[in-house]
Amino acid sequence: MDSENLQQFIDCHNIAADIIRLEKHTLTVEDAARALDVETGQIIKSLVFQVHGDPILVINNGLARVDRKKLAAYLGVGRKKVKFADPDQVLDMTGFIVGSMPPFGHTKQLRTLMDPAVIRQKTVYGGGGDINAMMKIDMDVLLKATRAEVTELSE
Repeated sequence: MDSENLQQFIDCHNIAADIIRLEKHTLTVEDAARALDVETGQIIKSLVFQVHGDPILVINNGLARVDRKKLAAYLGVGRKKVKFADPDQVLDMTGFIVGSMPPFGHTKQLRTLMDPAVIRQKTVYGGGGDINAMMKIDMDVLLKATRAEVTELSE
């Protein structure tokens, strides 16, 4: 899937979000923030973990690292049960490649968790479906679209 599929999802579900095309792929949060002329705290990342074979999507601030111990405790499992999904698994579970994955619009609805650092922002920018695209969305719209559970997940 790509940004066109994401745009179709946005349109179909009447989500107030904009896909922004960038001149090139931004490899870091800092690069993305510079390209968009925004603060680094406004850049989010969508990460897929596997817990007992089930995908869990975590939306976190782009500079923060997910604390797998906190994630495991929230999910009521041992830390060793929480694993990052590899790129092929992410593609299979979401339809998007790593580095382009939006926080919604996947091939199936994923249970979604969000760190409180993300909700402190009024507007955020996340994966736009292609490696050279970002999606701009207001926080209240993102929470509604993802139905995310907000819990402390950062290191």
